[in-house]
Amino acid sequence: MDGTDRRPIAARDLAIMNRVARWLIERDASPDAISAAGMGAGLMAGFILAGTAWWPEAARPLWLLAAVFVQLRLLANLLDGMVAIGRRVASARGELWNEVPDRVSDTAVLLGLGVAAGSPAWGLAASLGAMSAAYIRAVGRTVGAPSDFRGPMAKQHRMALVTALAIWCAATPLAWHAALPSWSLVVITVLSVLTALRRLAGISGHLRGA
Repeated sequence: MDGTDRRPIAARDLAIMNRVARWLIERDASPDAISAAGMGAGLMAGFILAGTAWWPEAARPLWLLAAVFVQLRLLANLLDGMVAIGRRVASARGELWNEVPDRVSDTAVLLGLGVAAGSPAWGLAASLGAMSAAYIRAVGRTVGAPSDFRGPMAKQHRMALVTALAIWCAATPLAWHAALPSWSLVVITVLSVLTALRRLAGISGHLRGA
């Protein structure tokens, strides 16, 4: 991945993140393997979210565990690029490892949340909305526009909302969040579509100017 065309993430500048990245670089860690680990965390998060509906008696710890795996997915997404640039091993194949695991993870998490909410259709809708926003960003790059990471529902926003929801559901009585997972999926879907449209307009404007 080109260091000048990365998603702006404030955590990348944290000292602890740089120490972890340096530790991985010193051990010749593979950025692709880190990406694969992130995808594994995303798949686990989706399975665990679905598990809150399959095993309601264990829902509280499962919600909390799902939040942990969502954050592990994001941590891997952060570190793979830092390690690739630090080791100077960025490659064209690395772009595949950067994009495909993200799409798998997004789909797994949102479909899992759909099962947890009792609304698989909204889980699918949210997944398609997220994929649309990411697809338009990727297409923009292929036609010469810079990567457009704007929201209001970019990847970090989707995962922040899922994490906050999971922590809330783990910490509060069931009566307090009966419809909240479904409404969260509706919000993700609507704002993901808006994000896709904003990115499309931005790419179109860039091409007109070029």
